[in-house]
Amino acid sequence: MSHYISITEAERAEMLAAIGVASTADLFGDVPEAKRFPRLSLPQPLSEPELVRELLALSGADAHAHSHSIFLGAGAYNHFVPAAVDQILRRGEFFTAYTPYQPEISQGTLQAIFEYQSLICSLTGMEIANASHYDGGTAIAEAAIMALTMARGRRKIVVARGVNPQYRAVLRTYLQALDVTVTGDETPDASIEDALALVDDQTALLIVQSPDFLGRLHDLRGLAERVQAKGALFAVHFDPIALGLFQTPAEVGADIATAEGQPLGIGLNFGGPYLGIFTTKQKHVHKIAGRIVGVTKDVDGQLAYVLTLRAREQDIRRERATSNICTNQALMALAATVYMSLMGKQGMRKVAELCYHRAHYAAAEIAQIPGYSVSDAPFFKEFVVRCPRPVAALNAALREQQIVGGYDLSQDEPQLGHAMLLAVTEMNSRAEIDRLVATLRAAA
Repeated sequence: MSHYISITEAERAEMLAAIGVASTADLFGDVPEAKRFPRLSLPQPLSEPELVRELLALSGADAHAHSHSIFLGAGAYNHFVPAAVDQILRRGEFFTAYTPYQPEISQGTLQAIFEYQSLICSLTGMEIANASHYDGGTAIAEAAIMALTMARGRRKIVVARGVNPQYRAVLRTYLQALDVTVTGDETPDASIEDALALVDDQTALLIVQSPDFLGRLHDLRGLAERVQAKGALFAVHFDPIALGLFQTPAEVGADIATAEGQPLGIGLNFGGPYLGIFTTKQKHVHKIAGRIVGVTKDVDGQLAYVLTLRAREQDIRRERATSNICTNQALMALAATVYMSLMGKQGMRKVAELCYHRAHYAAAEIAQIPGYSVSDAPFFKEFVVRCPRPVAALNAALREQQIVGGYDLSQDEPQLGHAMLLAVTEMNSRAEIDRLVATLRAAA
């Protein structure tokens, strides 16, 4: 919390004299007099206990994640955030620090970032992780820019249809001023194999996602070799929670692996700030965007954390930069670091198991409701439900029962008809799932 220290009358007079006015009223000279000091209809002042009671009553009327059962995902998920995460984030040395421009006096911040990089590499199996990007969409866009920089003349990016449409939009925005073709995601129902067929000698990168936007799991083994045989790079966008159970990017030979790190101890936060995870192979380290923190020893032989391979062009000579990303979501990376440290390997696996089993229980129950059908594709924690009525109407009925329903797919995948993308996490109890099923049955 910031501390407010009021100024004295002498200090106020000195400040007014410095700017050449006689009083604070003179500062409002350009505001029409009739509008200058409007009368406000305010209640009588309250004592502190009365004020606290009033604020608690007002907050109790708000809708929030703890007052509703949430089954909405599509890129942001209602996972459990241990209390220790927020408590550590609020420490002044972390909460107020912006970015380590003077690394020699930012050892705590640098160590936190170093631990984040180490944990992300352990989670994904990849060799290098940078100090993070802004969100999952930004990380994908930076992967494309890195591939174009390395491709030497190749100007084509192939994106599988299953990649989150918001990320695809961010990618196109990043690349719109460049002479680059983005393809592969235009045709409804196009598969990863369809995207792979578009990879040719002009392709710099193929981007796939698993679990994909519709929640489907894909076996990506063998794809990297086929892409790399054509001289292109292979990028995988992943769910960090899913890695507790399923294939890691390293196991499938990814050149670049990206993710939205929000599930790792970061609340929904009304849509942000979030965390862009970016990893690659050691041989590509000189082309990576952003910062990497390394560890060495100082002149006294003591352990010291340093900014490594920080491209100066990213701060100053922008026209020569690989990327203009010159900072990172350090506080969000710290949240992910605390979360992964608290969970450990077994905890990460347990969260993934809870998501998997509860999602499959929900899918099995919904599939038995007349008028509803569930996709039979393998999935992790999200799945598509075809509905007998428009999703907007069903979600309205769910809200009346304090349930936040699934994502309406009508805008992104209209060929699916009335279709809802439901997400189930460890935060959804069996009782909540049963209440969801009962409400969907009644609303049909």
